Amino acid sequence: MQYGIWADGNVYGSILQECVHNKALEAGQGVHAHMIKAGFEPYTSLCNKLANMYIKCGHLKDACQVFDKMPERDTVSFNGIIAGYVQNGYIDEALELFREMHLSGLKPNDYTFSSVLSACASLDALKQGEQVHSQTIKIVVDSNNFVGSALLDMYAKCARVVESRKVFDKLDKVDVVSWNAMMAAYTLNGHDEDALNIFCQMQRTGMKPDHFTFTIVLGACLNPKALEQGRQVHGLIATAGLLSEIPLGNALVTMYSRCGVMEDAHKVLSKMLRRNTVSWTAMIAGCAQNGYAEDAVKLFCQMQWESFKANEFTFASVLMAYASLANLHQGRQIHTHIIKTGYESEVSVANALVDMYSKCGSIRDSQQVFNKMPKRDVVSWTVIVVACAQHGHGKEALELFRKMQHTGIRPDDVTFLGVLSACSHVGLVEEGRHLFDLMIQNYGIKPRMEHYACMVDLLGRSGQLYRAEDFITKMGIESDASIWETLLAACRTHGNMELGKRVAERLLQLEPHRDAAYVLLSNIYAAAGMWDAKAKVRKMSANRGLKKEPGCSWIQVKSKVHEFIVADRSHPQREEIYEKLEELTGQIKDAGYVPNTSFVLHDVDQEQKEIKLSHHSEKLAIAFGLISTPIEETIQVFKNLRICGDCHNAIKYISKIVGREIIVRDVKRFHHFKYGPCSCGDYW
Repeated sequence: MQYGIWADGNVYGSILQECVHNKALEAGQGVHAHMIKAGFEPYTSLCNKLANMYIKCGHLKDACQVFDKMPERDTVSFNGIIAGYVQNGYIDEALELFREMHLSGLKPNDYTFSSVLSACASLDALKQGEQVHSQTIKIVVDSNNFVGSALLDMYAKCARVVESRKVFDKLDKVDVVSWNAMMAAYTLNGHDEDALNIFCQMQRTGMKPDHFTFTIVLGACLNPKALEQGRQVHGLIATAGLLSEIPLGNALVTMYSRCGVMEDAHKVLSKMLRRNTVSWTAMIAGCAQNGYAEDAVKLFCQMQWESFKANEFTFASVLMAYASLANLHQGRQIHTHIIKTGYESEVSVANALVDMYSKCGSIRDSQQVFNKMPKRDVVSWTVIVVACAQHGHGKEALELFRKMQHTGIRPDDVTFLGVLSACSHVGLVEEGRHLFDLMIQNYGIKPRMEHYACMVDLLGRSGQLYRAEDFITKMGIESDASIWETLLAACRTHGNMELGKRVAERLLQLEPHRDAAYVLLSNIYAAAGMWDAKAKVRKMSANRGLKKEPGCSWIQVKSKVHEFIVADRSHPQREEIYEKLEELTGQIKDAGYVPNTSFVLHDVDQEQKEIKLSHHSEKLAIAFGLISTPIEETIQVFKNLRICGDCHNAIKYISKIVGREIIVRDVKRFHHFKYGPCSCGDYW
């Protein structure tokens, strides 16, 4: 090319605009090089186009170099780089450049304010946002829709939804973008009912919703109470002819899933003519969250078979399913797949891996994943704290909590649930009380019923039953049935019949059909040998049509789950199982085990009590595991109820005699029996 042909700014400008349109970076770089070789001195507007080309083609650094060399800059020059910084996540740099622009004497316009307000929203920088707002009033009135929507969004992301509404109400002309912004502000801050009201108000004005409107309003219908409104929005989407829009299909799948209506979610997915990774992920997450873990895994396999690539949210969702299934083998397989796809360093995926390994019984793998995380958030720390608490590493959970505080990450209410649970599991009563006060006084977190239940559990486990009762009466909020059930369970553990009767009466006043109250009270009577009183309670329960949940244990061997109930003789290998169990019973008795028949809640003779104890479901599952797995393999058993004290003691002896680690996950926690001792230290 001859230099003389292109030595014209208008030609250069037109070509640069074409480069932007086609994302043609190399061509744009060629134009830039040609300008330099031709000795062409670009004027301000051409420099702006050159910088814009680099920004739109993803080369912010080159755009900044063009900006830095400009002999003169105007508002457009600053706007371009500020917007480039915001779009690429350089929020501090964007705000600093805005300050530089202000000092230069240049007057910002609505595009400037929009970008700067986006920066403030990203940083949750309310103070700076308010300062920018004051400038918009002086320079560009905030009734300007473009700036108004940005202000509205900034206040919403800074959790000031009242200020968002004030901005909205001042707008001269409310267009669909403004309505959408106000609805999004409400949903972002959990004001779903207000968002739905705004949507109704918008409809009354005759304003036509777009697909963004419907996506936002569906986000306000993510709980079962709003299911009917969600269905109505679904109808409006169909009427508007927008059902073929993939984002709306995805939003509908999410809405029905979060409302627990998986059948409708599946119908939406199956009718979608086009799907993307988000579609599959929404359905997988819905299945995992609603207890359909196996369906979630099947959908993940189908998604891969149809050649859709999983993203970090897909992996986090399917890991949730594997955690529910407690399938360690398949969990490790998906971990390998995650490593190959490069998503292991994603915070959400790493968090899900920590949780999955913990729920599958491998706290060691949880800790390894956590220790390798390049970046952690509050969920990361919370998950590992809860994991340690669940596996009996209470002191380690407390140490991790302290490390979290030192990193500057603010614990949330779930974190405190985990650390209070850790205190409860290891009997650190005063430490738990200190943390409970810390949560309220230092972090301003209002306790939920679960926090109060943790404190009652903490006191109850340690035997401070009357102190726990006093704590309940002084909570300051009305206690629910779960609080009293926690105390009743502690009365059962410590054999306090007097308090147990009083607590049971209170519990039954709140929920007459709560079966746990009858079960625990009858167990208290049985442990005290009061068989007539126990029979009376069981009769009351039967008259109300209540049934005690039977104890059940299961173990996975070679990808197949084997379930057992007490005295179960339905298994094909029952003869070998009972033969092994009889052998083990003799061996542990020789080693010093004495059956604790107080855990037999039936009025039978001593011999029958010992037989009943030896046939508990967890012992059957362990016996099956011993005859079905290699000697070097850890045996892992799951139980739907709390492990009984006699089984706990017997498994310590079994673990020592067979020289194998045995893990039992009951409804409360994990018990790791390693060649004798249990990780709980006999405190559970």
